[in-house]
Amino acid sequence: MMSEIQYFDRYAGEIRTEKIYGEKYLRWIYETVPGRLALWSVVRRAWFSRWYGRQMDLPESKQRIEPFIDEYDLSAEEFLCPPEKFESFNAFFSRRLLPEARPIAADPASVVFPADGRHLCVPDLSDHSGLFVKGEKFDLPTLLGDAELAKRYQNGSLLLSRLCPVDYHRFHFPFGGRPGDSRLINGPLYSVNPLALSRNIHILSMNKRTVTVLETDILGPVLLLEVGATCVGSICQTYRVGRESVKGDEKGYFRFGGSSTITVFQPGRIRFDDDLVRHSAEHRELYARMGDQMGLAVARDK
Repeated sequence: MMSEIQYFDRYAGEIRTEKIYGEKYLRWIYETVPGRLALWSVVRRAWFSRWYGRQMDLPESKQRIEPFIDEYDLSAEEFLCPPEKFESFNAFFSRRLLPEARPIAADPASVVFPADGRHLCVPDLSDHSGLFVKGEKFDLPTLLGDAELAKRYQNGSLLLSRLCPVDYHRFHFPFGGRPGDSRLINGPLYSVNPLALSRNIHILSMNKRTVTVLETDILGPVLLLEVGATCVGSICQTYRVGRESVKGDEKGYFRFGGSSTITVFQPGRIRFDDDLVRHSAEHRELYARMGDQMGLAVARDK
Protein backbone atom coordinates (compact mmCIF):
# COMPACT_ATOMS: atom_id res chain seq x y z
CA MET A 1 0.00 0.00 0.00
CA MET A 2 1.33 3.44 -0.94
CA SER A 3 1.70 5.91 1.92
CA GLU A 4 0.93 9.62 1.74
CA ILE A 5 1.63 11.47 -1.51
CA GLN A 6 4.15 14.24 -0.92
CA TYR A 7 5.25 17.03 -3.24
CA PHE A 8 7.42 20.13 -3.04
CA ASP A 9 5.54 23.43 -3.17
CA ARG A 10 7.75 25.88 -5.07
CA TYR A 11 5.96 28.91 -3.58
CA ALA A 12 5.92 27.82 0.06
CA GLY A 13 9.41 26.33 -0.27
CA GLU A 14 8.43 23.19 1.62
CA ILE A 15 7.33 19.59 1.20
CA ARG A 16 3.59 19.13 1.58
CA THR A 17 1.18 16.20 1.75
CA GLU A 18 -1.43 16.05 -0.98
CA LYS A 19 -5.09 16.15 -0.03
CA ILE A 20 -6.42 13.57 -2.48
CA TYR A 21 -9.84 14.05 -4.02
CA GLY A 22 -11.72 10.72 -3.71
CA GLU A 23 -8.85 9.07 -1.80
CA LYS A 24 -10.99 6.35 -0.20
CA TYR A 25 -12.35 5.35 -3.62
CA LEU A 26 -8.91 5.41 -5.27
CA ARG A 27 -7.33 3.24 -2.55
CA TRP A 28 -10.19 0.75 -2.79
CA ILE A 29 -9.81 0.57 -6.59
CA TYR A 30 -6.03 0.17 -6.70
CA GLU A 31 -5.25 -1.52 -3.36
CA THR A 32 -7.96 -4.19 -2.96
CA VAL A 33 -8.86 -7.26 -5.00
CA PRO A 34 -12.57 -6.30 -5.44
CA GLY A 35 -11.48 -2.79 -6.43
CA ARG A 36 -9.08 -4.06 -9.08
CA LEU A 37 -11.83 -6.25 -10.52
CA ALA A 38 -14.10 -3.20 -10.71
CA LEU A 39 -11.27 -1.24 -12.35
CA TRP A 40 -10.78 -3.86 -15.06
CA SER A 41 -14.45 -4.47 -15.77
CA VAL A 42 -15.96 -0.99 -15.38
CA VAL A 43 -13.89 1.99 -14.22
CA ARG A 44 -11.24 2.03 -16.98
CA ARG A 45 -13.91 1.87 -19.71
CA ALA A 46 -14.61 5.02 -21.73
CA TRP A 47 -18.38 4.65 -21.25
CA PHE A 48 -17.97 4.95 -17.47
CA SER A 49 -16.13 8.28 -17.78
CA ARG A 50 -18.65 9.53 -20.34
CA TRP A 51 -21.49 8.62 -17.97
CA TYR A 52 -19.79 10.39 -15.06
CA GLY A 53 -19.03 13.41 -17.23
CA ARG A 54 -22.71 13.70 -18.14
CA GLN A 55 -23.62 13.75 -14.44
CA MET A 56 -21.25 16.71 -14.02
CA ASP A 57 -23.07 18.52 -16.86
CA LEU A 58 -26.47 18.36 -15.14
CA PRO A 59 -27.78 21.64 -13.64
CA GLU A 60 -28.09 20.07 -10.19
CA SER A 61 -24.35 19.30 -10.21
CA LYS A 62 -23.65 22.99 -9.48
CA GLN A 63 -24.62 22.27 -5.87
CA ARG A 64 -21.18 20.67 -5.56
CA ILE A 65 -19.30 23.86 -6.45
CA GLU A 66 -19.33 25.85 -3.19
CA PRO A 67 -18.52 22.83 -0.96
CA PHE A 68 -15.65 21.93 -3.35
CA ILE A 69 -14.24 25.47 -3.20
CA ASP A 70 -14.42 25.43 0.60
CA GLU A 71 -13.02 21.91 1.00
CA TYR A 72 -9.93 22.57 -1.15
CA ASP A 73 -9.49 26.25 -0.30
CA LEU A 74 -9.63 27.49 -3.91
CA SER A 75 -9.11 31.19 -4.67
CA ALA A 76 -12.43 32.25 -6.20
CA GLU A 77 -11.09 35.77 -6.76
CA GLU A 78 -8.95 34.29 -9.57
CA PHE A 79 -11.99 33.04 -11.49
CA LEU A 80 -13.08 34.92 -14.59
CA CYS A 81 -16.67 33.98 -13.73
CA PRO A 82 -18.11 34.18 -10.16
CA PRO A 83 -18.86 30.73 -8.64
CA GLU A 84 -22.63 31.32 -8.56
CA LYS A 85 -22.66 31.92 -12.35
CA PHE A 86 -21.50 28.43 -13.36
CA GLU A 87 -24.39 26.40 -14.79
CA SER A 88 -22.85 23.02 -13.87
CA PHE A 89 -19.91 21.48 -12.05
CA ASN A 90 -18.20 20.78 -15.38
CA ALA A 91 -18.46 24.45 -16.33
CA PHE A 92 -16.78 25.31 -13.02
CA PHE A 93 -14.18 22.56 -13.47
CA SER A 94 -13.04 23.86 -16.87
CA ARG A 95 -13.19 27.49 -15.70
CA ARG A 96 -11.08 30.29 -17.12
CA LEU A 97 -9.02 32.53 -14.86
CA LEU A 98 -8.34 36.25 -14.92
CA PRO A 99 -5.24 36.91 -17.07
CA GLU A 100 -3.37 38.47 -14.14
CA ALA A 101 -3.88 35.29 -12.08
CA ARG A 102 -1.29 33.45 -14.20
CA PRO A 103 1.47 35.85 -15.32
CA ILE A 104 3.77 34.44 -17.99
CA ALA A 105 7.55 34.37 -17.36
CA ALA A 106 8.97 37.37 -19.23
CA ASP A 107 12.45 36.07 -20.14
CA PRO A 108 12.35 35.33 -23.91
CA ALA A 109 14.42 32.18 -23.29
CA SER A 110 12.13 30.86 -20.57
CA VAL A 111 10.01 27.78 -21.19
CA VAL A 112 6.91 27.74 -18.98
CA PHE A 113 4.83 25.08 -17.31
CA PRO A 114 1.86 24.30 -19.60
CA ALA A 115 -0.57 23.75 -16.72
CA ASP A 116 -1.09 24.10 -13.00
CA GLY A 117 -0.08 20.89 -11.28
CA ARG A 118 2.59 18.66 -9.87
CA HIS A 119 5.54 18.22 -12.21
CA LEU A 120 8.37 15.76 -12.78
CA CYS A 121 11.13 16.13 -15.37
CA VAL A 122 13.42 13.70 -17.13
CA PRO A 123 16.47 15.63 -18.44
CA ASP A 124 17.66 12.68 -20.56
CA LEU A 125 15.18 10.00 -21.65
CA SER A 126 18.01 7.59 -22.46
CA ASP A 127 19.35 7.63 -18.89
CA HIS A 128 16.91 7.88 -16.01
CA SER A 129 15.80 5.75 -13.10
CA GLY A 130 12.07 6.10 -13.41
CA LEU A 131 9.41 8.61 -12.48
CA PHE A 132 7.00 7.19 -9.92
CA VAL A 133 8.59 3.73 -10.05
CA LYS A 134 12.34 3.33 -9.77
CA GLY A 135 13.85 1.50 -12.71
CA GLU A 136 10.73 1.87 -14.86
CA LYS A 137 11.02 3.77 -18.14
CA PHE A 138 8.52 5.19 -20.55
CA ASP A 139 7.96 3.19 -23.70
CA LEU A 140 8.31 6.27 -25.92
CA PRO A 141 7.22 4.60 -29.21
CA THR A 142 4.03 3.36 -27.52
CA LEU A 143 3.43 6.71 -25.84
CA LEU A 144 3.70 8.56 -29.17
CA GLY A 145 2.08 5.84 -31.27
CA ASP A 146 4.85 6.39 -33.83
CA ALA A 147 8.19 4.54 -33.73
CA GLU A 148 9.86 6.85 -36.28
CA LEU A 149 8.85 9.98 -34.37
CA ALA A 150 10.05 8.41 -31.11
CA LYS A 151 13.57 7.93 -32.56
CA ARG A 152 13.99 11.71 -32.84
CA TYR A 153 13.28 12.15 -29.12
CA GLN A 154 14.82 9.00 -27.60
CA ASN A 155 17.69 11.00 -26.03
CA GLY A 156 15.53 14.05 -25.40
CA SER A 157 13.93 15.59 -22.32
CA LEU A 158 10.43 15.24 -20.88
CA LEU A 159 8.15 17.04 -18.46
CA LEU A 160 5.18 15.25 -16.91
CA SER A 161 2.54 17.57 -15.45
CA ARG A 162 -0.16 15.96 -13.29
CA LEU A 163 -3.37 17.92 -12.81
CA CYS A 164 -5.45 17.03 -9.76
CA PRO A 165 -9.24 17.59 -9.76
CA VAL A 166 -8.65 20.64 -7.54
CA ASP A 167 -6.39 22.33 -10.13
CA TYR A 168 -7.11 24.83 -12.89
CA HIS A 169 -7.79 22.51 -15.85
CA ARG A 170 -6.84 24.50 -18.93
CA PHE A 171 -3.52 23.76 -20.63
CA HIS A 172 -1.33 26.24 -22.50
CA PHE A 173 1.62 26.50 -24.88
CA PRO A 174 4.96 26.38 -23.03
CA PHE A 175 6.71 28.37 -25.75
CA GLY A 176 5.79 30.37 -28.84
CA GLY A 177 5.45 28.51 -32.13
CA ARG A 178 3.23 27.08 -34.82
CA PRO A 179 1.08 24.14 -33.67
CA GLY A 180 0.09 21.38 -36.05
CA ASP A 181 -3.02 19.24 -35.92
CA SER A 182 -3.85 17.25 -32.79
CA ARG A 183 -3.61 13.47 -33.30
CA LEU A 184 -5.82 11.24 -31.14
CA ILE A 185 -4.57 7.90 -29.81
CA ASN A 186 -7.45 6.01 -28.26
CA GLY A 187 -7.07 3.95 -25.12
CA PRO A 188 -8.61 3.14 -21.73
CA LEU A 189 -8.97 5.71 -18.93
CA TYR A 190 -7.02 4.67 -15.84
CA SER A 191 -6.34 7.12 -13.01
CA VAL A 192 -3.10 9.11 -13.30
CA ASN A 193 -2.84 9.60 -9.53
CA PRO A 194 0.46 8.32 -8.03
CA LEU A 195 -1.59 5.61 -6.27
CA ALA A 196 -2.13 4.16 -9.75
CA LEU A 197 1.15 5.20 -11.42
CA SER A 198 3.26 3.65 -8.65
CA ARG A 199 1.76 0.31 -9.67
CA ASN A 200 1.99 0.83 -13.41
CA ILE A 201 3.82 3.80 -14.95
CA HIS A 202 2.81 2.52 -18.41
CA ILE A 203 -0.72 3.83 -17.77
CA LEU A 204 0.55 7.07 -19.31
CA SER A 205 1.34 5.33 -22.60
CA MET A 206 -1.90 3.32 -22.54
CA ASN A 207 -4.55 5.91 -21.72
CA LYS A 208 -6.42 7.92 -24.33
CA ARG A 209 -4.16 10.80 -25.37
CA THR A 210 -3.54 13.45 -28.01
CA VAL A 211 -0.23 14.46 -29.65
CA THR A 212 0.51 17.87 -31.19
CA VAL A 213 3.79 19.01 -32.76
CA LEU A 214 4.68 22.62 -31.90
CA GLU A 215 7.25 24.01 -34.36
CA THR A 216 9.47 26.58 -32.64
CA ASP A 217 12.44 28.63 -33.83
CA ILE A 218 14.70 27.95 -30.83
CA LEU A 219 13.54 24.64 -29.32
CA GLY A 220 12.86 22.92 -32.61
CA PRO A 221 9.75 20.72 -32.79
CA VAL A 222 8.24 20.17 -29.32
CA LEU A 223 5.70 17.40 -28.66
CA LEU A 224 2.67 18.36 -26.59
CA LEU A 225 0.56 15.51 -25.22
CA GLU A 226 -2.66 15.58 -23.23
CA VAL A 227 -3.48 12.37 -21.38
CA GLY A 228 -7.02 11.50 -20.33
CA ALA A 229 -7.85 9.68 -17.11
CA THR A 230 -10.73 8.16 -15.17
CA CYS A 231 -13.80 10.44 -15.21
CA VAL A 232 -12.27 12.87 -17.71
CA GLY A 233 -15.24 13.67 -19.93
CA SER A 234 -13.07 14.78 -22.82
CA ILE A 235 -9.89 16.51 -23.97
CA CYS A 236 -10.98 19.72 -25.71
CA GLN A 237 -8.64 21.63 -28.04
CA THR A 238 -9.30 25.37 -28.45
CA TYR A 239 -6.23 26.50 -30.44
CA ARG A 240 -6.15 27.11 -34.21
CA VAL A 241 -3.99 24.73 -36.24
CA GLY A 242 -1.09 26.52 -37.97
CA ARG A 243 -1.75 29.85 -36.30
CA GLU A 244 1.29 31.36 -34.54
CA SER A 245 0.89 30.94 -30.78
CA VAL A 246 2.54 33.04 -28.11
CA LYS A 247 4.02 31.49 -24.96
CA GLY A 248 1.18 31.04 -22.47
CA ASP A 249 -1.64 31.05 -25.03
CA GLU A 250 -4.44 28.61 -24.24
CA LYS A 251 -4.26 25.29 -26.10
CA GLY A 252 -7.32 23.57 -24.64
CA TYR A 253 -8.94 22.16 -21.52
CA PHE A 254 -9.98 18.96 -19.75
CA ARG A 255 -13.48 18.29 -18.55
CA PHE A 256 -14.04 16.63 -15.15
CA GLY A 257 -11.36 14.40 -13.63
CA GLY A 258 -7.65 14.20 -12.93
CA SER A 259 -5.44 14.25 -16.00
CA SER A 260 -1.91 14.96 -17.26
CA THR A 261 0.07 16.72 -19.93
CA ILE A 262 3.45 15.57 -21.24
CA THR A 263 5.94 17.87 -22.99
CA VAL A 264 8.79 16.23 -24.93
CA PHE A 265 11.86 18.10 -26.22
CA GLN A 266 14.57 16.97 -28.64
CA PRO A 267 18.06 16.36 -27.16
CA GLY A 268 19.91 19.37 -25.76
CA ARG A 269 17.08 21.84 -26.29
CA ILE A 270 16.13 22.71 -22.68
CA ARG A 271 17.87 23.17 -19.35
CA PHE A 272 15.34 22.49 -16.60
CA ASP A 273 15.38 24.64 -13.46
CA ASP A 274 17.48 23.29 -10.58
CA ASP A 275 14.60 22.79 -8.12
CA LEU A 276 12.62 20.80 -10.69
CA VAL A 277 15.62 18.58 -11.49
CA ARG A 278 16.51 18.07 -7.83
CA HIS A 279 13.07 16.97 -6.68
CA SER A 280 12.47 14.87 -9.78
CA ALA A 281 15.70 12.99 -9.08
CA GLU A 282 14.20 12.12 -5.69
CA HIS A 283 10.94 10.97 -7.33
CA ARG A 284 9.10 13.88 -5.74
CA GLU A 285 6.78 16.11 -7.75
CA LEU A 286 7.16 19.89 -7.73
CA TYR A 287 4.01 22.01 -7.57
CA ALA A 288 4.05 25.04 -9.88
CA ARG A 289 1.48 27.02 -11.81
CA MET A 290 1.01 27.61 -15.50
CA GLY A 291 3.15 30.45 -16.80
CA ASP A 292 5.99 29.99 -14.33
CA GLN A 293 9.39 29.01 -15.68
CA MET A 294 10.24 25.31 -15.94
CA GLY A 295 13.59 25.92 -17.63
CA LEU A 296 15.51 27.80 -20.32
CA ALA A 297 15.68 27.13 -24.04
CA VAL A 298 19.12 26.19 -25.30
CA ALA A 299 19.88 27.79 -28.67
CA ARG A 300 21.67 25.66 -31.26
CA ASP A 301 24.56 27.02 -33.35
CA LYS A 302 23.49 27.42 -36.96
